[in-house]
Amino acid sequence: MSATSGEKIGSTLAHLVKVMKTPTIGRVWEDLAEIAREQGWSHEEYLAAVLERQVADREANGTALRIQTAKFPAIKTLEDFNTDYQPGLRRDVLAHLQNTSFVPKAENVILLGPPGVGKTHLGIGLGIKACQAGYPALFDTAAGWVNRLSDAHQRHGGLDQELKRLRRYRLLIIDELGYLPFDADAANLFFQLVAARYEQESLLITSNLSFGRWGEIFSDDTVAAAMIDRLVHHAEVLTLDGESYRTRSRRELIETTTSRTP
Repeated sequence: MSATSGEKIGSTLAHLVKVMKTPTIGRVWEDLAEIAREQGWSHEEYLAAVLERQVADREANGTALRIQTAKFPAIKTLEDFNTDYQPGLRRDVLAHLQNTSFVPKAENVILLGPPGVGKTHLGIGLGIKACQAGYPALFDTAAGWVNRLSDAHQRHGGLDQELKRLRRYRLLIIDELGYLPFDADAANLFFQLVAARYEQESLLITSNLSFGRWGEIFSDDTVAAAMIDRLVHHAEVLTLDGESYRTRSRRELIETTTSRTP
């Protein structure tokens, strides 16, 4: 290929990748072409290699954007979760949840247990898995969700619009349910969120209280029962127990420091 011909092709490809918005192709086509010539690739093999690079980069960028949009308070992965501290955790259920098949099925995940046992970590980790699988997710505490719904409710027709808008997120993560009790208005708003998602889209909820104590959260056993009925109809419920990670880490640090003291 002459230099003039190569420059013309390069200019044409630069224009095409800009029009098609495929910048990765613009970065890799020349290097891959050289490899293709050296290894005797067919035209089809070269085209597949170029497109695979573009798709891989686009998917990676999409995942990063979904994770950013989800507003996780921190990045915590399932791979970093130490299951050794949770001997009672059902590994088979957790492994099943990691494939995120519960999201397209509009199923829920409920994580119950005392503070500090890793519920939030698992919730974020499953949320990140959902983002990596292409499902938009959104994270907030229970109090944050109620504030969001309350603000929307104060606008005429705003609550219905907000509930519809939240349908774009295939997974909503509600953290720390039970740390603060809800008044009647807040309980009603939360119930409407649960009802709107029922058999439509997925919820992941973490709570420090067992189902038997949810009446304390909503100040009404009837409302709590109706909430639980909808949530667990299509759900995996995981119960975590044991000592708080933070308490254990502090105790281990003290023990290590003490053992080193002469």
